[in-house]
Amino acid sequence: MVDQKGIPLSLTITGANTHDMKVAVETLERTIVERPLKNQNLCLDKGYDFPEIERESIKRRYIPHIRHRGEEKELIKIGYPSRRWVVVERTNSWHNRFRKLLVRYEKKSANYLALVQLSCCLILYRRIILG
Repeated sequence: MVDQKGIPLSLTITGANTHDMKVAVETLERTIVERPLKNQNLCLDKGYDFPEIERESIKRRYIPHIRHRGEEKELIKIGYPSRRWVVVERTNSWHNRFRKLLVRYEKKSANYLALVQLSCCLILYRRIILG
């Protein structure tokens, strides 16, 4: 989970074949930054189009913006830009610049989680220093 500037806020390590729906609530729970009392927007793609995720995000004071099946064709005609793609995929690209993360060779998930957390710290440091 990232903020609107692409700063990592929360992460969960799972296997490659785990569906996004199964770890979405866990990722929301692991947010480290203390959130303000007001509602915040949560932009999700079609992989999160499940009533459980919508319920849990509302319960955690998020306003969910989840794409539903068949909705994308209508939005392209209207001309709304994709909000999630640019921010989240840019952050994923920043993670891929760390060669150790690009291909996972660590057998223990705790070691890999430590490397991902270190890369998040470096990304945050670079965003603060470089603006």
